[in-house]
Amino acid sequence: MNPPKAQLSPEELFERGVATLKDLLAPSALEFSQNTIKIGERYTRILFAFSYPRYLTTNWLSPIINLDQTIDVTMFVQPVETAEMLKKMEKKVAEVESQMMEREEKGRVRDPMLETAYKDLEDLRDKLQQARDRMFQFSLYITIWGRSEEELASIENTIRSQLEGRLVYMKPAIFQQEEALKSVLPYADNWLKISTNLDAETIATAFPFISLDLTMNHGVLYGINRHNNSLVIFDRFSLPNANSVMFGISGGGKSYAAKLEVLRALMFGTDVIVVDPENEYEHLARAAGGTFAHISLTAKQHINPFDLPPITEDESPKEIFRSHLLEVVGLLKVMLGKNITPDEEAIVDRAVTETYASRNITSESDFSIITAPLFSDFLSVLGDLEGGRVLAQRLEKFTKGAYAGFLDQPTNVDINRRFIVFSIRDLEEELRPIAMYIILHFIWNRIRASLKKRLLVIDEAWWLMQKEDGAAFLFSIAKRARKYFLGIATITQDVADFMGSPYGQPIVANSSLQLLFKQSPATIDAVQKTFNLTDEERYLLLESAVGDALFFAGLKHVAIQVVASYTEDQIITSDPSQLLAIKRARENLTQKQ
Repeated sequence: MNPPKAQLSPEELFERGVATLKDLLAPSALEFSQNTIKIGERYTRILFAFSYPRYLTTNWLSPIINLDQTIDVTMFVQPVETAEMLKKMEKKVAEVESQMMEREEKGRVRDPMLETAYKDLEDLRDKLQQARDRMFQFSLYITIWGRSEEELASIENTIRSQLEGRLVYMKPAIFQQEEALKSVLPYADNWLKISTNLDAETIATAFPFISLDLTMNHGVLYGINRHNNSLVIFDRFSLPNANSVMFGISGGGKSYAAKLEVLRALMFGTDVIVVDPENEYEHLARAAGGTFAHISLTAKQHINPFDLPPITEDESPKEIFRSHLLEVVGLLKVMLGKNITPDEEAIVDRAVTETYASRNITSESDFSIITAPLFSDFLSVLGDLEGGRVLAQRLEKFTKGAYAGFLDQPTNVDINRRFIVFSIRDLEEELRPIAMYIILHFIWNRIRASLKKRLLVIDEAWWLMQKEDGAAFLFSIAKRARKYFLGIATITQDVADFMGSPYGQPIVANSSLQLLFKQSPATIDAVQKTFNLTDEERYLLLESAVGDALFFAGLKHVAIQVVASYTEDQIITSDPSQLLAIKRARENLTQKQ
C-alpha cells in the first residue's frame, strides 16, 4: 500500500502560483546539442579563443565589433599574483635554456622560435620584476545568434576567418555549450574556464568600445553607436571647422543632446555661451555655476547695441570700426523690417556714423575708455536728418513706446564666467529676432577680444533666420569662427524656414558636424535632399525614438543614441513630468529641514 502524499501548506501553494523574475526572463525552452543551443525559436553558438599571436595590434577586435550581425562579446580578466607568475616563468626559462643547450651540444642548427621565446620571456620577467607590467588570465567568448543552424555556421565562418587573419584562433565549445552559456550570462562567473595568460598591455588592445567610424582618443561622448554599441567619442575642434547644426521636430531630443554636450564640454575646459529662447538652460547654468542673463522688457540686464568692439593687436581699428557700423546698420534694418528702401538705408547708415561723430568717436579713438552712445542718441540724430523723421518715428517705440527700456540702456551683463546663458523667453515674438541679433553681436565682440576654446549654442535659430540680415550675420560669424577657436552649434526644429533662407544651405555647408533627430513627413524630403540620405536613413529619421539621431562628422556618419547618466539627466532634463517631480522633491526636502 502506497503511503499517502504529504499535503502542501497554504504558503507553498501560494508560492507555486506567483510569477518570479526568473519566470519572466527565462525562455520557453532550452535545447542543448553538440555545439548549438536552441533558445525558444532562435539558435545560438558560443565560441572561445584559444590561441593568440606574439603581437596584438590595437583594435584587432574591431572587425568583429563592427560586424553587421547580432553577436555578444564576453571577456573575463582575472589578475595573477606576480610572485607566483615569476616562479612559473623562472621554470619556463630554464626549460627553454636547456632545450637550446641540448640542440647546441648535438650540433643542430639553432631554432629561431626557441630564441625568440627566450627573449620574450626574459623581457616580460624584467617588466614584472620592475612592476612595469602585470599578468592576467584572459578569456574571450563570442556568442553568435541566428534563425537556423545554417545561418550560425555562416556567421561562425565569417568570425573565424576575420580573426584567423590576425592569428587569433577560435572554435565552438563542443559538448560544453551549457557551461559556455552560464559564462556569458551576467553572473560574472567563468564556468567554461578557458583562459590564456596575457600581460596588461596586450589585453588593452582588446578594448571593445571601438568604432570604425566615429571614435577618437579624446573629445566628448555624444552617444552610443546603434550599429555596434560602441561609444561615439568625438572632438568637434578636430574638424576643419567646429560648427554644428541640429535638426529635428519638437520633443525629438535636440536640446537634451545640446545640453549634454555643453555639460561635458565644460568638464574638458571649454567655455560655453548659450542663446536660450525657452529658459531650458537656466537649471543647467545654476548647477554649473554659470551666469544666467535674463533679457526682457522688464529685466535688469541690458545690452547696448552701440557698444564699441575691442581692438586686438593684429586688427586694424579702421576696419573694425567700419565693420561695427555695418553691423549696427544691419540691426536697424532688422528692426525696420522689409519695408525699407535703398534711400532710407542710406539715411540710416549716415545717422549711425553721425551718432558716433557727435560723441567724437572715430576709428582713431581708444574704444576701451570712451562711453558709447545709446539708442536714444541715434534717434535724435536720425530725426534731425532730411528724410529721417519718418524712420525715427517708426523706431521711436523702442524708446518711448511699448518697447521702451529694451535697447536704450548701457550694458550691464557680466560675461566673465566660463558658462553664460542669455534667455529671451519673456520677449515678445516680434522682438526675438532683434534680441538674438544684439546678443550675437555682443558675444562676437567678446569672443574676438581673447583667444579661448569656446562653444556658442544658438537654440531655435530659425528666429534669427527669419530676417535676411540676421541670417547674414549668423553666416558671417560661422565663416570666421575657426579663426577665434570657436564652435557654433545651431539648433532648430523648423527646417523649412531655416533652409528657405538663402543663408541656410551655406551655414549647413560651413558646419562640419551635423545631427539629425526625428523628422516630420512634411520636412523629410528637404532633409533627405540636403544631406543626401539613403532611403533607409530617411525611414530611420521618420521612425526614430526620442534621443536617436544620425551623427555626421565630415564624410563619416553613423546612427547614435544619446544617453546620459542619472545625475546628468537630473540637471539637463526638460521633461515637464520630471521637472515637476524634481520640484516636489526639493520642496519636501526644504520642509524637512
